[in-house]
Amino acid sequence: MSSMNPRPSCLAIVQARLSSSRLPGKVLMPLAGMPMILFMLERVKRATLIDQIVLATSTDPSDDALAAAVREAGYAVHRGPLDDVLTRFAGAAQASDAELIVRLTGDCPLIDPALIDRVISQLCAQKLDYCTNSEPASYPDGLDVEVFTRQALLQAAEHARLPSEREHVTPWLRAQAQKLRIGSLSSVIPLAQLRWTVDHLDDLHLVRALVDALDAQAGAGAALRADLFDFLRLLDARPELLRLNPHQRNEGYAKSLRNDALQAAAAQL
Repeated sequence: MSSMNPRPSCLAIVQARLSSSRLPGKVLMPLAGMPMILFMLERVKRATLIDQIVLATSTDPSDDALAAAVREAGYAVHRGPLDDVLTRFAGAAQASDAELIVRLTGDCPLIDPALIDRVISQLCAQKLDYCTNSEPASYPDGLDVEVFTRQALLQAAEHARLPSEREHVTPWLRAQAQKLRIGSLSSVIPLAQLRWTVDHLDDLHLVRALVDALDAQAGAGAALRADLFDFLRLLDARPELLRLNPHQRNEGYAKSLRNDALQAAAAQL
């Protein structure tokens, strides 16, 4: 009787910095009585298929307080270039023996642990190199999960050249559909119109309102344990909250693509 193959080891890398252009210092702003980044990490560690978690931040002195807060809470920290986030990820992966990497961003405090597990499971079941629930978008902005193999990440780190590819980690991977096995997980109901990420102060107001309402209903800590459906039920009961943060999805990536185009045009002058 043959034995089952062991599950690949999985490292979650959460990227964050304090010098965010739209809301500087946001990841250390309070949420449910703790820094927002620690609220998020507490949710991430509830994913059953993640073996290790590391914060990937920069070596810039502006991120010293972030690195200290996360280390004091008992989490690992890897530090690398401020703008070349792909190099940060590669360094964090090389410091680990993990076979799979989960990419998460520190502005997504309501990330769903069960959704993380589903994306990991799909990558493993279909033997993919890359899998995400964010493209095409069907889940709320702020629940984005990307999972890829260690080998695919190191290929991206070697071959990606555009500034947007270095800053946003996975565009080069997503462009390799002819070479890599790429898959996606879609929601059975369209939810992409919802915005639960934190890029602006009004985003933070919405997330705080959701967390505070759930804690008021079910007791302190309820929001840490809440899943996607708990938040959806709350918004169904309080639809006025949806008007708090009217912003476009993926504003930061769109800006990076515009910068790529400007750089390419300048190089031709």
